[in-house]
Amino acid sequence: MKSNGIGWVLGLVLMIAMPAAMLAGGWSGHAGQKPEKDQYRLEGPFTHGNLSVFLIYGQDKIKGTFITLQEALVQRKVIVRETREVNELSIENVSGEEVYVQSGDIVKGGQQDRMMAVDLILPPRSGKIPISAFCVENGRWSQRGSEAVTTFNSSGNAVASREVKLAAKMKSSQSEVWKEVSVAQDKLSANTGGNVRSDASPTSFQLALENKDVQANADSYVKDLGGLLDSRSDVIGYVFAINGKINSADVYASSALFKKLWPKLLKASAIEAVAELRGGEKFDAPKPAEVQGFIDDGSKGTEQEKDVSGRVQMVTRDSKDNVSFDTRDRAKSGVVVHRNIIKKN
Repeated sequence: MKSNGIGWVLGLVLMIAMPAAMLAGGWSGHAGQKPEKDQYRLEGPFTHGNLSVFLIYGQDKIKGTFITLQEALVQRKVIVRETREVNELSIENVSGEEVYVQSGDIVKGGQQDRMMAVDLILPPRSGKIPISAFCVENGRWSQRGSEAVTTFNSSGNAVASREVKLAAKMKSSQSEVWKEVSVAQDKLSANTGGNVRSDASPTSFQLALENKDVQANADSYVKDLGGLLDSRSDVIGYVFAINGKINSADVYASSALFKKLWPKLLKASAIEAVAELRGGEKFDAPKPAEVQGFIDDGSKGTEQEKDVSGRVQMVTRDSKDNVSFDTRDRAKSGVVVHRNIIKKN
């Protein structure tokens, strides 16, 4: 693992010396209110190949944690049902625990593989709740092999493409999602030296992510960077850059939730880095001040509010360069459980 010590020291000096070192708040309260200012700090970059990671430290805003969609499906605490509507699924928490579902989570099976379009928090014994989704597999509308066709029983991967996320979360365009999935598959094929499209379903992003060459290429990133949280506490999120350019950030209301999600998030970032690899080119990681500015920008822009459920509200902010998505939990005084910031270009 390579850590740029100079960059880290520079970032620390900037955070001590400048007001800009205060990451924009907005992690609690309600949309439309003046956001609070909370101080966070960055550590990094940690770099492997063309992927650089900055860790974000901060205080927990919620006590305890949720179980994730992946955990809940493995433990059979959640049922994700096919509705035969491309852009909507049904989800039910049959356990006594709270379940957190993140946008970009891919569920495998059904009539077509889907990605969740929004974050959702499922209360215990939730009953059936609709959730917006996008198809990440074009053409299939029948059972695949021995998989269940009426339910989705696994969620081991998240969308590994900034462009697919933007097509779903910002543009809300199914045709754009299909287009960008195909582009991502082409890039992965070119950089792994073989066709990553599966014979079982050539258009499936999920099956492309499972491809053995894709997994092998991503594995070196995961092995080098995966242990970053092992000896660290109070880490509530991360920013990652590919080829020297900032891509996205994910910040959470608790370090425990981030730690649970970290392996899945890192794997997706690693696969995206494989897709964007450019031969023998080398890139310098972004400076800490640039990363700081990117996170600050996540609280700027015109706000749009959307009720995802009776409990969850999504607040979108669209600025010149970035788009951010806040997931607010009304059951916890409107705390922002997750902020996702995506670079638009």
